[in-house]
Amino acid sequence: MEEIFLEIQPREEIGRADVKVLRRKGFIPAVVYTQGQKTEPVKIVSREFLRLLHEHHVGSVVVHLKAKDEAEKAKERACLIKEIQYDHVKGDVIHVDFNQISLTKAIKVNVGVVAKAEAIGVKADGGTLEHNLWELEIECLPTAIPKQIEVDVSALKIGDAIHVRDLQLPEGVKILNDPETIILSVAPPAKEEVPLAAVEGEEKLEPEVIKKKEKEAAEEGEEPQPAKEEPKAKEGKEK
Repeated sequence: MEEIFLEIQPREEIGRADVKVLRRKGFIPAVVYTQGQKTEPVKIVSREFLRLLHEHHVGSVVVHLKAKDEAEKAKERACLIKEIQYDHVKGDVIHVDFNQISLTKAIKVNVGVVAKAEAIGVKADGGTLEHNLWELEIECLPTAIPKQIEVDVSALKIGDAIHVRDLQLPEGVKILNDPETIILSVAPPAKEEVPLAAVEGEEKLEPEVIKKKEKEAAEEGEEPQPAKEEPKAKEGKEK
């Protein structure tokens, strides 16, 4: 398991106004949930947390929270990120919830799925690789959480698929998804639509329709209306 550390500081800023000032100073308010204990308000440096977001799949990474205060350094805790709250307008991170865990008890997490190599059905036959399932729910010890799950798709031909049941994960890692769920598949190339050719004789249908109308008008005792002539263009200039 990759060791990831994040520094935290005790937080006394609780009210809305105080929290706004805290954010302007470059901090993000957070809380640490521990089973059977009181929720602990803390603050983290904004740039450090954003770096963590960009470098890791935070839904499945174990973060070791370290206290900056010398007196609190013995209280290092292993946590999962439970929730991240964002500003609806700016998109900034405005609050983080951490959930303390035990490294000796199995937990459930979601891990990203990554396609490895290029499918033969794509490379040779022009098919399309379809990624149907982007995350897998697994259960394992925190120390055994894989960074990501790589799936080799090189042997896939058009019409082939890889299901959850086809995966082989390390011992101690259990997949909780439906075994029949398709993760990746190769679809045939899209067919080009060919415009329909004009039917021979289609242009001759219009005069026949006119004659039919004239016949119907004669049978009803009406005189057929002559077709209107288009006005002829005048030659020369008017005087």
